[in-house]
Amino acid sequence: MSESERGGMRTVQRAIDILGLFGEERPALTLREIVTGSGLPKTTALRLLQTLRMNGLLWLDEHGRYTAGPTFLRWVRLADQGWRLPATARRALRELAAEHRETVHLYVRRDVHRICIAQEEGPQALRHVVRVGDELPLWAGGPSKVLLIDAEAALVERVARRSPHGTKHARTLTEWAAEAERAGYAVSHGEHEEGLSSVAVPVRSRGGEVVATLSFGGPSARFTAERVPLFVASLTAAARTVAGGLPVTG
Repeated sequence: MSESERGGMRTVQRAIDILGLFGEERPALTLREIVTGSGLPKTTALRLLQTLRMNGLLWLDEHGRYTAGPTFLRWVRLADQGWRLPATARRALRELAAEHRETVHLYVRRDVHRICIAQEEGPQALRHVVRVGDELPLWAGGPSKVLLIDAEAALVERVARRSPHGTKHARTLTEWAAEAERAGYAVSHGEHEEGLSSVAVPVRSRGGEVVATLSFGGPSARFTAERVPLFVASLTAAARTVAGGLPVTG
């Protein structure tokens, strides 16, 4: 790769990093906040911000703060069209939530994260809800164990480095993934957040590759040894329906 190509990649990554600073909790940012959050020199940040504004990816509000631009409206429609589950799969999630009264999540893996691409909230007042589009780390949790099945060692190492446990956690992650492959499901209790549990099963493509994971998540007190097998059976049956509606299945 030439120096100009590497420079171009750095520029693109820096622009993506700036966009990554925005979120539902921080929908508008000042220039100072962007410079601080990105770690970029002010002149570099201003140059990137100008390019993002010219392309409609960022917008300046009446207070001089940067917000998401109108170009994202088109991209949101495209993403919704490409990732929206068909009616049969959405019905499967609703039936799971109604039958077991727990929130259902559907995740796919993106590098060292898992992204929620669909969910159905359970009816109970005390519940664990991850919103569609939210990213969670892969270093803990039942869904992460499933998504790391057959993952390359280099990816597992990078996930481990981002965890609170450091690189030594790679061996544990590998063992968790192997156990999830043998059992056909994974369980976690308080690994990512105390008091929360999850049960997850793989969603496989026609070729047998794990392309997503379907899971229940909720308070640990409700994820008893008696209920877990029931969760697994229902999730496994629904995963076959969901698999047919995913754009990532081949």
